[in-house]
Amino acid sequence: MVNNKFKTEGIYLAYDHGMEHGPKDFDEKTVSPLSIIEIAEKAEVDALVLLKGTARAYYKKGMGVPLIVKLNQKTNLRSGEPLSTQVCNVKEAIDIGASAVGYTVYAGSEYEQVMLQEFGRIEEEAHKYGLPVIMWSYPRGKAIADDEAPEIVAYAARIAMEMGADIVKLKYPNDNSKLKWIVESAGKTKVFMAGGKATTDEEFEKHVEEVISSGFSGVAVGRNVWQSNDPITRIKKIREIIKSV
Repeated sequence: MVNNKFKTEGIYLAYDHGMEHGPKDFDEKTVSPLSIIEIAEKAEVDALVLLKGTARAYYKKGMGVPLIVKLNQKTNLRSGEPLSTQVCNVKEAIDIGASAVGYTVYAGSEYEQVMLQEFGRIEEEAHKYGLPVIMWSYPRGKAIADDEAPEIVAYAARIAMEMGADIVKLKYPNDNSKLKWIVESAGKTKVFMAGGKATTDEEFEKHVEEVISSGFSGVAVGRNVWQSNDPITRIKKIREIIKSV
């Protein structure tokens, strides 16, 4: 069993973009994982999301910021229906220093069954070790006309709950009138808002306030923080919003 004090609420700093997006999201500073780890430590985020290669090379056990290892991944170099398969197992993640593990499921893809089966095995194994399991629940594929529609986001929340996820990471819907229904659809699974595409600081902070007041447990943000001019101040502002709502 893992001695785990992992928080299922708050701010998770995501840096799992490098494989799926390539280096286009990075500048000369953020291309180095050390710069992101420095932000995570100074801002005292509640967790840091990394892929296994980055975690093994740069994450130090006992650094004070809990580690989430993302267990599946894909590139964007191929076209067609989305499929992201397992590239790291739970034991390997624990050996690297993980306090929790994550996995993306693209429900609606013609390959959804592959990802659901892998997630099921991961959930079972991780819980035997006492690790929380996070589902990045992103309906996507030709069957999904609008992955930000509130009924689709609510469906994504329900999938995570039914599959046994402790936490679900969801897109912000394009209609915020159903935020509480999305939370209710997740049952006892904690709901986090994904940082998502770039937006203004003001708009992002408004979204954070809206989701937290509707029952979300936190945010998992990457580019909207570490692409800013002052990432640490941005994180502190987001934390203030979460605490004040």
